[in-house]
Amino acid sequence: MTTDGDAQADRLAELVPRLRARGYRLTPQRLAILEVLAASRGHPSAELVHQRVRVRFPTISLGTVYKTVELLREMGEVLELGFTDGSTRYDGRRPRPHPHLVCRSCGAITDLDLEETRTLPDRVAAMHGWSITSHRLDFFGLCPRCLAAGAGDTSLDPNEQGGPTWQR
Repeated sequence: MTTDGDAQADRLAELVPRLRARGYRLTPQRLAILEVLAASRGHPSAELVHQRVRVRFPTISLGTVYKTVELLREMGEVLELGFTDGSTRYDGRRPRPHPHLVCRSCGAITDLDLEETRTLPDRVAAMHGWSITSHRLDFFGLCPRCLAAGAGDTSLDPNEQGGPTWQR
C-alpha cells in the first residue's frame, strides 16, 4: 500500500526533473511550493500554498507562488479548478482531469476515482464527432461533516454553476 508520504515523494520525483529539463531553476522556495502542492489532498488556493510556504520562507511573496503555480499549470503539472465566484484551487497530486465532490458549505474538495468516467471523454467525442481537448466533472453538495453540523440546503439555483469562495 502506498502512503501519502510515498505519493508525495513520487510526485516530487516526477516534477523536479521535468522542471530542470525545461531549464527552470529549483530554488528552495520553488521546491517548497512543489512540496506543498504534491502533499496537499485538499486542493489549496495559491493563498493557502503561500501561507504554508511562509512557515519556512517568511519573505516569499504571493507573486512567487502564483508564478510557480502558473508555470506548473502551463506544463500540465497542476490541475486548475476555477469557480464562477472567481476562486481558484489547484491539484498538484493528480494534474489530469478527474471528477470531484465539492462541498458548497466549507469548500472541501474530494477526488473521485470512478471507472465509468475514465473513458467518458473518448465516448462523448466519438458519439458527437468532437475532438475533446479538456473536460471537467464536479458534483456539488454538502460533505459529511457539514451535513452533521446541520449546514443548509444543497439545492442548486439553476443559474449558479460554481461554489463559494473558500480558503481550504
